[in-house]
Amino acid sequence: QVQLVESGGGLVQTGESLRLSCKVVGNIFSMEDLAWYRQVPGKGREVVATINSAGNRVWYVDSVKGRFTIDRDNLKKFVYLQMNGLKPEDTGVYFCNLQHGRLWPWGPGTQVTVSS
Repeated sequence: QVQLVESGGGLVQTGESLRLSCKVVGNIFSMEDLAWYRQVPGKGREVVATINSAGNRVWYVDSVKGRFTIDRDNLKKFVYLQMNGLKPEDTGVYFCNLQHGRLWPWGPGTQVTVSS
């Protein structure tokens, strides 16, 4: 019923920026608490940032604090991740999904690669 489509990734150099987008498609009546996840080869998905339904409470993993910003547009049903000052350790496949509870099916993710 719900589909997630991530976009905006790419290959950048250290210090550059990217803005990721996640479109929530489906017959839903309201937007839920959402999160951005990151997966690297050989490891599971790590929560990078979260945002509540109203968009007035956010959380970030320590490694991205001060550099990443999560926001959302409930009318358009989008959630975004602005990534500034990128570092090689930010490399991975980024996914969006619910923050908690029973997650929606995973989307394709978007690859972020940061070279040194």
